[in-house]
Amino acid sequence: MNVERTNRMITLQNTSSERASRKKLKGVVLASLSVGALALAFLSSGQRAQAQTPPGLDLQLYGGLSITGAVGTVYSLEYVTDLAQTNSWRCLEFLQPPTSPYLWTDKSTPATGQRFYRAVVFAAPTNLAFIPPGTFMMGSPTNEVDREALPAFVEGPQTAVTISKGFWMGKFEVTQGEYLAVTGSNPSQFGGNANRPVDSVSWHAATNYCGKLTQLERAAGRIATNSVYRLPTEAEWEYACRAWTSTRFSYGDDPGYTNLTQYAWFAVNSGATTHPVGQKLPNPRGLYDTSGNVWEWCQDWYAPYPGGIALDPQGPKTGVNRVFRGGSWVGPAFGGRSAQRLANLPTVTLQNVGFRVVLAPGQP
Repeated sequence: MNVERTNRMITLQNTSSERASRKKLKGVVLASLSVGALALAFLSSGQRAQAQTPPGLDLQLYGGLSITGAVGTVYSLEYVTDLAQTNSWRCLEFLQPPTSPYLWTDKSTPATGQRFYRAVVFAAPTNLAFIPPGTFMMGSPTNEVDREALPAFVEGPQTAVTISKGFWMGKFEVTQGEYLAVTGSNPSQFGGNANRPVDSVSWHAATNYCGKLTQLERAAGRIATNSVYRLPTEAEWEYACRAWTSTRFSYGDDPGYTNLTQYAWFAVNSGATTHPVGQKLPNPRGLYDTSGNVWEWCQDWYAPYPGGIALDPQGPKTGVNRVFRGGSWVGPAFGGRSAQRLANLPTVTLQNVGFRVVLAPGQP
C-alpha cells in the first residue's frame, strides 16, 4: 500500500492569474493547485462570473489526500496540526475508497491553517461491521402489512435519508460478558450465559457503557483520540438494518412470517427468554439479531419523522422518550419489521431491552 501525505501548510491564494486559469463546471470552479489540495469556488446566487475578477466568487481551499491501496479496504482518515504530536491524530471519517488511487478531500473545514493528513488501514475488532454511506427510505409505506397503528409510535411519514459517512456497527447486541468487563456489573434478568445480550439496561446505562468503552479503547491506542463508541442514531440503525432493502424485513416481505424463525427470536420460538447472540442468520450487512432477542436503544428522542429529505438526521433536540428498535423475545412477529419502532423513558429498565454500539468519529 502506498499512502501519499500532504505535509505542508495549505494557504489561501486568489490571484488574478489563478482566476483566469480556472475551468468552470456547472457553477463549481475547480483549480489545479499543489499536490493534495483541491480548491472549490462557488458563485454567489444572482451574480454572473466575470472574466478577470468576478466579485461574487468565493474561493475555498480544502486539504486532500491521494490514497493508493486495495479497493474495499476501510481507512481511518486522520489529521494533526503539529507533527510533533503524533499521538494526537484525530479521525475525520472512515472511508472505503471505490477506486485506487482515490482523491479524498477534507470538507470539515476550509484550509486556512496547517493540517497533516494520513490514511491508516483500520483494523476494526472482529465484532464490528462497516456500514458504508448511502441513501434509503426511512419508515414504512402506509400500505405495509401490519404497519404500526398506534399513533404514539408512528412509522412515518417516510423520509428520504442520506447517511453521508460510513461508520462501524456492532455485529451483535452487547453481551452480558462485554457489559460486565467494561462496567463491572451485570443488571440482566436472564443470566447463565455471558453471550446472552445484556438486558434491563436504561438508556442512561447504555450511553454510560459507550463512554467507558471509548475511554478504554483510546487508552489502548486502538481508536483515534476523538473517535467514540455511542448508540446509533435511529436513522443509522434502520439504514443498517434494512441493508439496501425496502421490504418489511431485510430478507424480504415474508407476509406469513414463515421465514422469520431463521432470523429472529420472538414470542413464537424464544421460550420466553433471551438467547446467546449470533445464533440466527445475519442480515446482508452481517448484523445479527436486528429482529428479535432484545430491543435496542437508539440515540434519538422519539418524534414522528420529518418527511421530505433529510441528511444525517439525529431526531429532535429534546423529548420525553428515547427510541428503541428491532423487536424482542417477547414480542409478536410484526415487531421485528425494519420500520417498527417503540420508545420509553430513558430511565426505564426492561427485560426485553438492550443495545448495540456504533464506532464513529467525534468532533473533528
